[in-house]
Amino acid sequence: MKKKFVWTLLSLVCCCWYCCCVAAAALDPGKVTVFGETDKNPVSYQPGELMRFTIRADFGGQTPDQPYFLEWRRTGDDGRRAEGKVSAAEPFTLETSLDRPGFVHVYARLVDEAGNPLPTRNSWGQPMDCAFEGGAGVQPEKLQPVPPPADFDEFWAKQKARLAEVPLRADVKRHPASTAEVTIYSVRVDCPGTRPVTGYLTIPVGAAPKSLPARGVYAGYGVGKQALPWDLRRDRIEFHVNAHGYDLDRDEAYYRDFENSIRSNGQIYAFDPEQNSDPEKTYFNGMALRVLRSLEFLRSLPEWNGRDLTAAGGSQGGLQAVWGASLDPTVTFCYIDIPWCCDLAGAETFQRERGWMPEYRPALGYYDTVNHGARVQCPAEIARAGLGDYTCPPSGVALLYNALKGPKKIVWVQGSTHGYVPPEAKRFVVEEK
Repeated sequence: MKKKFVWTLLSLVCCCWYCCCVAAAALDPGKVTVFGETDKNPVSYQPGELMRFTIRADFGGQTPDQPYFLEWRRTGDDGRRAEGKVSAAEPFTLETSLDRPGFVHVYARLVDEAGNPLPTRNSWGQPMDCAFEGGAGVQPEKLQPVPPPADFDEFWAKQKARLAEVPLRADVKRHPASTAEVTIYSVRVDCPGTRPVTGYLTIPVGAAPKSLPARGVYAGYGVGKQALPWDLRRDRIEFHVNAHGYDLDRDEAYYRDFENSIRSNGQIYAFDPEQNSDPEKTYFNGMALRVLRSLEFLRSLPEWNGRDLTAAGGSQGGLQAVWGASLDPTVTFCYIDIPWCCDLAGAETFQRERGWMPEYRPALGYYDTVNHGARVQCPAEIARAGLGDYTCPPSGVALLYNALKGPKKIVWVQGSTHGYVPPEAKRFVVEEK
C-alpha cells in the first residue's frame, strides 16, 4: 500500500511538472509584442515639456500562463536615469522630460514572475528580449555638433591625390549566377592601400551605351562572405561593394582567417584606439578610398548615362555612402538608413548617450558621418532613423540630418532599434525640399 502511494504521489508530481512545462511553453514569444507611443509627435517636444509614453504588452490573442511584468528604464542625453517594474496586464504611462535639445531613451522588456525575459528575435533573426525600445526628442534641429578638424578639407584633398596616383584598372569577370535578364560580374579594382575594391556588379542584359543610372551599394559591419545580389534590377547598374577588398567566392575558412588578420591590438576592425589615433592608419582610411574608387569605376562603365549616380547603404554602409556623397561631387543622390558613426565625440563632449562605435580619438573626426554630411550637396534621404537605435543613437542621426546641405528627408521610426522594426510601427517624416 505504501509503495503504491509513493508511486501515485510521484505520478502526480510528474504530471503537475509536465502540465506546468506545457503551460509555460504555450505562450509563443513570436506572437508577443511590446508597443510604445508618445502623446504627440516624438520629435516635437520643447525643453521641459512633459513627455507621456504609453507602453503595453500585446500577447497576440494568447492567454498568459502566469503573471508578466514590464521592467522599464529611462535614460537620455541629460544623464538622468530612472527605472521600475509594473504589471503587464494593463498599459502603463511613463512621464518624463528633457531640459535641453537631445533625446530620451526608454526601454521596457517583458519578464515573468522570476524576472526572466521573454526571448524573441529581431528582424535579422538574432536573439533579443521581447521589449519596446524607443524614445522622444527635444528640438533635435537645435543639437550642436562637435566641430570637424580644422584641416578636414586639406586632409581629404591629400587622400584623393593618393587615389589619383593609382591608375583605374579593373578585373571584371562574368559570374555563373547571371540570369537571362541581368549579368552579374565579379569585380576587382586597384586601389591605394593594402587591398583593392571588390564586389559584385549587375548590369541588365542588352543595356545600350549611356542608357542607365548607376548605384553604389555599401555593406554593413562584418567580415563574412559577401552574398550575391538577390534583387537583380533591370532599370539600373548596381555595384555591391564589400568594406574590405577581400577575395570573393572563397570558403568560410578564408573569411575567418581574414577577420583575424584585420584585428589590431586585439580589437575588432576599426575599434583599435591606437590605430585610430592617426587618420591615415585607421581602418576607415582604406575603406573610404575604396568607396571613392568604386564610384570612379561606376562612372567608367559605358552603360552609365553620365548623369545619375547614387551612393546607398545602411549602418556602416550608410557611413560609407555619406563619405561617397561628401567626397565625390558627381554623386547625385545619397540614400541611407540607420547610419553609423554619427557624432563620434558627442558622448565625451556633450555627455550625449553613447552608441556602439569606436572609442573617440580626434583623428576619427575626419571620418565622422556628421562632418561629411555637412559637405553633401546632393539630395539625401535617411530612410530609417530608429528612436530606439542605440547602435546609432538618434542624437547623432539628427545631427547628420541637420548637417546635410541639399534637399533632404528623414523618417523617424518609433520602437525601431538597429535590427528591429515593430509591426505597424509609427513613422514620422521630416523633410526639407
